[in-house]
Amino acid sequence: MQKKLILDSKQLDITLSRLCQQLIENHPDFTKCVILGLQPRGIFLAELIHQKLKSLRVSVPLGYLDATFHRDDFRRRDTPAKAYETRVDFPIEGKDVVLIDDVLFTGRTVRAALDAMISFGRPAKVELLVLVDRKSTRDLPIAADYVGKYVDTVDTQRVLVELEAQGHKQNKIWLINNPNHVKA
Repeated sequence: MQKKLILDSKQLDITLSRLCQQLIENHPDFTKCVILGLQPRGIFLAELIHQKLKSLRVSVPLGYLDATFHRDDFRRRDTPAKAYETRVDFPIEGKDVVLIDDVLFTGRTVRAALDAMISFGRPAKVELLVLVDRKSTRDLPIAADYVGKYVDTVDTQRVLVELEAQGHKQNKIWLINNPNHVKA
């Protein structure tokens, strides 16, 4: 298994700052906007974005969304999928929702998240923010509105996001060659 560093801690900080600036450009008044981090790994990125926006004096509600039971492969797994916490303590009806996930791969998690989100109301608009977009791997026609980094990958590679919030020593994003990796 080979690892290639995609983003180090400093590059990640710059990338997160750029993503926040793009959000501010597109949402000058965040009164109609909410952020939903996708469980399980997107919540850590959503927290980082939320903290950066707060440091820029931008206040926006933050929630967590679990799409486990909305996935199209839920019943196909050999072992049951683990459900995570959903925390949406605010209305999303008529709001601009920014879904946040760490890696965009096949698009199936985002599709499931769209289904799960509708349980909380009908948003005016939905945007997708991802840290890494794995180009040329989509099973569904889903594209991110905000992308930290585009990476060309093949199915045998995976993107590993290591964040301090997850217990790692430093924030680092890796591309891993793993010939045994199965597409999810």
